[in-house]
Amino acid sequence: MASKVSRLNSLASVASYTCKRALTTNSKMPCPFLTRLSQNYVKNYAPVLLKMYGNQCPVVSRTLNHMASNNVAPEITENSNAPSKCPFLNEVSGAIKELKQDEVTDVIQGDESKANEVFGYDQFFHQQIMKKKKEHSYRIFKKVNRLAAPGQFPKAIEYSKGEKPITVWCSNDYLGVSAHPEVKNEVRSALENYGTGAGGTRNISGNSTLHESLERTLADLHKKEAALLFTSCFVANDTTLFTLAKALPGCHIFSDAGNHASMIQGIKNSGVPKHIFRHNDPEHLEELLQKMDKSLPKIVAFETVHSMTGAVCPLNEICDIAHKYGALTFVDEVHAVGLYGTHGAGIGERDQVMHKMDMISGTLGKAFGNIGGYVAGNALLVDVIRSYGAGFIFTTSLPPTVLAGAKKAIEVLASDEGRMLREKHQWNVKYLREILLRTGFPVEHTPSHIIPIKIGDPVRCAAVSDALLSEKGHYIQAINYPTVARGQEKLRLAPTPHHTKEMMDLLVKDLKEVWERLELPFTGMQCENECQFCQKPILFDFYESRDRCKIPNCPRIVAAA
Repeated sequence: MASKVSRLNSLASVASYTCKRALTTNSKMPCPFLTRLSQNYVKNYAPVLLKMYGNQCPVVSRTLNHMASNNVAPEITENSNAPSKCPFLNEVSGAIKELKQDEVTDVIQGDESKANEVFGYDQFFHQQIMKKKKEHSYRIFKKVNRLAAPGQFPKAIEYSKGEKPITVWCSNDYLGVSAHPEVKNEVRSALENYGTGAGGTRNISGNSTLHESLERTLADLHKKEAALLFTSCFVANDTTLFTLAKALPGCHIFSDAGNHASMIQGIKNSGVPKHIFRHNDPEHLEELLQKMDKSLPKIVAFETVHSMTGAVCPLNEICDIAHKYGALTFVDEVHAVGLYGTHGAGIGERDQVMHKMDMISGTLGKAFGNIGGYVAGNALLVDVIRSYGAGFIFTTSLPPTVLAGAKKAIEVLASDEGRMLREKHQWNVKYLREILLRTGFPVEHTPSHIIPIKIGDPVRCAAVSDALLSEKGHYIQAINYPTVARGQEKLRLAPTPHHTKEMMDLLVKDLKEVWERLELPFTGMQCENECQFCQKPILFDFYESRDRCKIPNCPRIVAAA
């Protein structure tokens, strides 16, 4: 296996060299094979591409023939000043090895000597899995059944070594609504009355009064004219951005650098020009928009609450800048709906700027405790997505149980009970963040309900997660690449209103024991020095602190209030 890996690396170096020659010789004629492929694809499959297409490229084949006839290998260094338009060159030029003569000959004669051989599928798949394991990004899913009987949430049963009771700390069921008795009763009723499935797409027997009622509820929640349901918010984001960008003539998309993979997918697949602005940076967005003709259609796509860092965008500013230059705003509220605002409509409602959000996407699968996604906007815009969006048209619609459960969840969270849940939720988040900080854990800056603890190493991150689960009964999933960038590995905590103070105190105690045993540093909050959020006192057991504090007009209590 080691020799195979070395061989593939050597073949990759040939492609790096030949692409570099092509670009140096004629920078106006980029490689016709490689410039149409994504960088990730080229990075993962560089050796295979070389072996499959090397003979069809005049530059590659000419170089290999020269090497074979003269028994020489190219001298290639990382410090070359060659142009960097070729994605293949950008990804593989770092690993340079000398070629053996038989390896060069294999590529040159590959089409003739292996013309009748079948591609080694299993070997190829094995190599890709081994690559994931080697870089510690291979995923092993935990077997966990969450419990929904009265009084059980957020408890669960874990099955790695028999049945073991645990506490879940990383669920996106942020408010525990999946276990709410009224929501469960609606699901039971829908099951008995309408069965388990929708029966088809919305066009072919899959439309119902439940679909239309839920869409009206979502439109009202976000103060929009219409809404449209999808099987997930990934599909909602992908389909909507793709469909809009393709429909608008000459459209340009301006995408936040921190956007979710679903948004990136839709933007990429649309093929329209894209411009990436720095994460949550309105000034950089304006710099990019200033360069564009105001009359051209434009979409600014971004998230309110970032799923991994917990950052909250400057929503009002970004919307104002987008509209100043004639752009539509597409705002992902996935990690905010149900959690913020008087009725749980998200950051837009909390900040009173929903009227500036041209299109909102959300999920039914997180704070609303079900599954599915949606978009909401003006009636004409939504009708275009309904009429042209393949991800909507050709997908079996959501089943009656989900529709009924989601509608009831939205109603619960829009009520006084929902407001009480959100208040308790925010209190728990602040309490847990404070005791983690006081203990010295490297908690990342976040003004939202997400509490990331940065570790920065995939092996040690997984070790902490595994030890907490197997030894202490706490489930906190390790977040590694590709969910976060390499070097940003972390634990992501999401306490709910149903975690008690005693549960949180025990978690911090147990985490501290594991942390010390694995010799991880207690470095305190991880954020920029100029971060104003971190200079402010954080709410810690506010009511108890206020009652017990003996200092007149204590600055900490005043600021927390």
